[in-house]
Amino acid sequence: MYKVVIIDDEPVIAEGLSKGIHWEKWDCQVVATAENGQGGIEIIQRECPDILFSDIRMPGMDGLTMIAALKSEHPDMQITILTGFRDFEYAREAIRLGVTRFLLKPSKMEELEEAIDAMIKNLSVRKEIVEEEKEEEEPEEIAAGSFIAQNAVKYIEENYMEKLKLSDVADQVYVSQWHLSKILNRHVEKSFSDILNHVRIEKAKELLREPSLRIGDIAEKVGFLDMAHFSRVFKKQTGVSANEYRNQMKKISS
Repeated sequence: MYKVVIIDDEPVIAEGLSKGIHWEKWDCQVVATAENGQGGIEIIQRECPDILFSDIRMPGMDGLTMIAALKSEHPDMQITILTGFRDFEYAREAIRLGVTRFLLKPSKMEELEEAIDAMIKNLSVRKEIVEEEKEEEEPEEIAAGSFIAQNAVKYIEENYMEKLKLSDVADQVYVSQWHLSKILNRHVEKSFSDILNHVRIEKAKELLREPSLRIGDIAEKVGFLDMAHFSRVFKKQTGVSANEYRNQMKKISS
């Protein structure tokens, strides 16, 4: 029995999909519905469904990031998007990330049934592939992982001055801490702390060009609460101390 989850902020649509389709025809069962993306993510993590029907434009949720997160962490899950959002580039990106079908509301029953047929076929094909043969990632998994990595790095670059933790970034891209760590190592070839430190030190190097700023204040501005830690990281990354770097910059500019 294939497990189905439906996410839509319009209850009438979620209920219509749940009760209006003869799921047993495809050996499927709707195990849960959700009215928002965050609630849907929690249900998906709990139920691990085989099939997902979801809106992509819901309050407080980045639809493409959600798709990338789901396909990266649950590569076998089949997704059909139902939306009133008419944008070809958006649809193309969603399909590149692994969506099986992108349907515009209101969708006809024939379109819904064709989407279910396609998802069931994909699930059957995947089940036939033995685990030993799945050593390499599928193209959609690579695309999803890359998409998540880019969004994670962007978030770090925009929030490096905060007391940032891996869990904070993971929440923003809708994946677990463990999975985000794996994605960053695979697609950026750096750990979360290495990426964060690199961003902070690059910003510190810019600020060191301002002679009026004290090094201690710069360390705090870029997110280091411990001056000794800042000094260690700066020297490890640049090969010189912050003060030596500042003096080098003075010589170059004079």
